[in-house]
Amino acid sequence: MQRRPGRLRRFFRRGLVTAAILVPLALGGGGALLWATLPPREGNIRLPGLSAPVTVLEDAHGIPRITAESERDAIIALGWLHARDRMFQMELMRRNASGRLAEIAGPAALRLDRFSRTLGLARRAEADFAALPAATRDIMEAYAGGVNAWIDAKGRLAAPEFLALGAPEPWRASDALLWAKTMGLWLSGNWRTELDRARLAAILPPERLAELWPADDSAGEPDRRAALDVDRLSRLAAALPRFPEAPLPETASNAWAVAPGRSTTGAALLASDPHLGFNAPILWYLARIELPGGRFRAGATSPGVPFMVIGRNEKLAWGFTTTHSDTQDVFVERLADGGYETPDGPRPFTAREERIAIRGREPEVLSVRETRHGPVVSDLAEGAVGLAGGTVLAVSMANLAPGDSAADGLLALNRATSLAEALQAASRITSPPQNLMVADDAGGIGMFLTGRAPLRRAGDGSVPAPGWDGSHDWNGFVPFDALPHREAPPSGVLANANNRVQPAGAEPFLGRDWFGDWRFARIQDLLSAAPRHAPEDLAAMQHDAVSLFAREMLPLLRALPRPEGAAGTARDLLLAWDGAMAVDRPQPLIFNAWWPRAAQLALAHGGVPEGAWGATPEFLRFVLHPDGRGAHWCRPRAAGEDAAPPFAPGGACAVLAGQALREAVTALSARFGADPSAWRWGKAHQARFEHPMLRFLPVLGDLTALAVPTVGDDQTVSRGGMRGSGDQFTHVQGAGLRAVFDLSTPEGAWAVIATGQSGHPLSRHWGDQLRRWAGAAPEGAAGNALLPLGSVPADRGHRLVLSPAGG
Repeated sequence: MQRRPGRLRRFFRRGLVTAAILVPLALGGGGALLWATLPPREGNIRLPGLSAPVTVLEDAHGIPRITAESERDAIIALGWLHARDRMFQMELMRRNASGRLAEIAGPAALRLDRFSRTLGLARRAEADFAALPAATRDIMEAYAGGVNAWIDAKGRLAAPEFLALGAPEPWRASDALLWAKTMGLWLSGNWRTELDRARLAAILPPERLAELWPADDSAGEPDRRAALDVDRLSRLAAALPRFPEAPLPETASNAWAVAPGRSTTGAALLASDPHLGFNAPILWYLARIELPGGRFRAGATSPGVPFMVIGRNEKLAWGFTTTHSDTQDVFVERLADGGYETPDGPRPFTAREERIAIRGREPEVLSVRETRHGPVVSDLAEGAVGLAGGTVLAVSMANLAPGDSAADGLLALNRATSLAEALQAASRITSPPQNLMVADDAGGIGMFLTGRAPLRRAGDGSVPAPGWDGSHDWNGFVPFDALPHREAPPSGVLANANNRVQPAGAEPFLGRDWFGDWRFARIQDLLSAAPRHAPEDLAAMQHDAVSLFAREMLPLLRALPRPEGAAGTARDLLLAWDGAMAVDRPQPLIFNAWWPRAAQLALAHGGVPEGAWGATPEFLRFVLHPDGRGAHWCRPRAAGEDAAPPFAPGGACAVLAGQALREAVTALSARFGADPSAWRWGKAHQARFEHPMLRFLPVLGDLTALAVPTVGDDQTVSRGGMRGSGDQFTHVQGAGLRAVFDLSTPEGAWAVIATGQSGHPLSRHWGDQLRRWAGAAPEGAAGNALLPLGSVPADRGHRLVLSPAGG
């Protein structure tokens, strides 16, 4: 017994010695494995499928210049580079679209997987791939060959995440279509608005319901309404993924073109900055491809896609914005005889079972039913198989229709050399609904609408429609030539910032609901401010942070009686403010805390339950319009008429605005201190880029995250989209890419992305473009923070030679 303490001491001592040896070895082994996942950037690599050597010359930011003897060889090299730098990002993209995230992420991803499986995105991508022209399929097969060359060579060392997950499966050529399927889904989400309206239809009178998204006098009004169970609709809404859980928010992008007569270079200019959700790495990957005969492509690719998505070639430049035309409808289907009713009698559902593998749990079997209109989405909500009156909800989506030829259209756009050829390419881009902004070296500028827009027999698609009688069925799609395209405007400029693309009431009918035009109007103001513009002027415009929405609201705020305390100080700060959302000012913080509260108070006064409808600037613009058109939302419905006009001191809208200001300042004081003059927008509004998986892990999430203070908010040209309303100011959506193109010279291409080229957190290119993206131009850059994408890198990086496997 007396020797036991000595034995214990020896036991623990040996344990400590063993740990002292094994832990460093384990750490060293882990570090060696992580080091092995860092990709090669120099040397000679053998690639199957190449017909001739390909040279890859990188600049100091890892942006490759690919020089190849053929387009096919260049695409093989691009596939290899995408896989080298972004293989895990590509894996997440295809798993998300295929409904296979839960295999690696566990039950937390089930909601997304059920949704993707119900819509059948992977099945539809395979069918669309088989229908593409053989030449387009060949290019996509070449790209898959390049990706698989990296996977075959590296296995589970293809990216650091695969050390834990195992080697990625081979890349299939049809996987590239999953990117477009995801874009088509999240860039045209009107059917969710239909469900929200249906939930509120039993609560609000029709005139109030219409005002939640103020009408714009477009043609068509809902003429029939089916009875729906509000409780079950609420459960369905809860079962659907939404941003920021889902990849994309509801609005996205700016693009504008300048004709030679308005350009200082004597040639057309084009600027494009798509607004999407933030992750690390960002969606975009910059590249330049040099081909024989002076042909080239430069701009932004997206890993998983073998084409230049936004960019230019030797003759043409292009960019995209989202049209927001209504291409989705919810149909109420009546159950009958084990199936559902149609105008021709009962019909059985098309049924299938989807087996969803779940990490750490038994697989789940999902039963999916489809009607002639589309998938039954009400089955996603547990217990919602039968809605009110023995019905289910099916959704029609133009982007789910067969024969999606978007890949063929995008390839044709990459090859196009004139506006006429770009128009032909646009006719093949069947999804999603986009505004294609183009400029060519002959001086032409144009905007062409892409995507399929439905022709409805009746109604405007704003609420769920009866599906059993065919009264609201689609009669095909609007002919491409009938869409509102535009070329050679007299002003010499074209712009779009998700604003409506045709006058109210014009045909063809594209939708009822349109987002506010504040960004568009600001771009027009900036373009009108000078007779001519240089490329660096367009780059500076992309960082403009003046909110015309704020300027529209400021007269009311300035006219408020001065509140006591901190709210009075905050109101005083707004008196001389110009609406600029600058990082070093307190006013953007005050305004962006105020307006959502004002909208929420109006919704509550109108009888809208909390959370049933989002607080939007479009709604607040209607409520606080100077002519009083929406003033009835400024007071509870049960109250009598105001003694004072709505905007006079003591009037309903002035009282609402004042209450919202006091509540906003109280909340801000709790977070940022008692003195509003000391608050700074940049402290609250920081762009944050997080790894989609590591963000959930302690320590690693913070170590791999990128953050920087940013200007702007939801309504500024420099888009600063936030997570939600009220006190959520983190910048999580915006221009992850900014690009400017000048057709006067082959060297006229500049771009920057928000993170870096690499998807490897240990790479020097993980976040090396962040500060440039945020607007910090280096000395000698003449205020232009964009990176040049010329044929020869301005600064030395690395050199790779990719050689044929048997050469």
